[in-house]
Amino acid sequence: MRHRKKYSKLGLTTNQRKALLKGLTISLLEHGAIVTTKARAKQLRAYAERIISKVKKEDEAHARRLVFRKLQSKLAVKKLFDEYKEVFADRPGGYTRIHLLGNRAGDAAEMARISLILGSSAKVEEEAEKKQTAEAKAEKPVKKAKTAKKAESKPVKVEASEEVEAEAKPAEDKPKDEKPATEAKAVESKAKPEKPAKKKVTKTETKPAENDQKAE
Repeated sequence: MRHRKKYSKLGLTTNQRKALLKGLTISLLEHGAIVTTKARAKQLRAYAERIISKVKKEDEAHARRLVFRKLQSKLAVKKLFDEYKEVFADRPGGYTRIHLLGNRAGDAAEMARISLILGSSAKVEEEAEKKQTAEAKAEKPVKKAKTAKKAESKPVKVEASEEVEAEAKPAEDKPKDEKPATEAKAVESKAKPEKPAKKKVTKTETKPAENDQKAE
């Protein structure tokens, strides 16, 4: 069970973990976006958003002191209150966004990019995303219609080509002036001289002649 386990220790002691999150928060406020591991990005989001929410306090001087006590960076405090205050003042939360980037090459750790949402409001960004998705969906049927038109136009071309081939084939298949095989055989048989048939001498013809000589 996960009783009383609200956050991950990241394999660090308390002081090490606080120092790590402080440094990541300073980099996030100064640069607007950083790349780190997924586990650290999740812990950083909870830590940084609690600090950013102090911008909404009415007493700005007191809020600056509270943020400086956590971060110990004048540049980060100045940038938060001078540049980001108008952006985050009217927002009820959700100051950061996490994008997953895949696994790291060395140890296969899950990497993520955490960045500040610096738009006028979260609703405006959501509406912009919805418009983009709606436009993308609207473009798909147009592409399908184009492919359907192409499919309809192709058979016409095929039929035309078949008609052209049909017209061309009779001219090619016309029989050339060649003599048929039967005529060629008849000509060869006429050209060869016929040999006279040999008369077969039978035994019956020779015997009567011998008998006549004996009788004489």
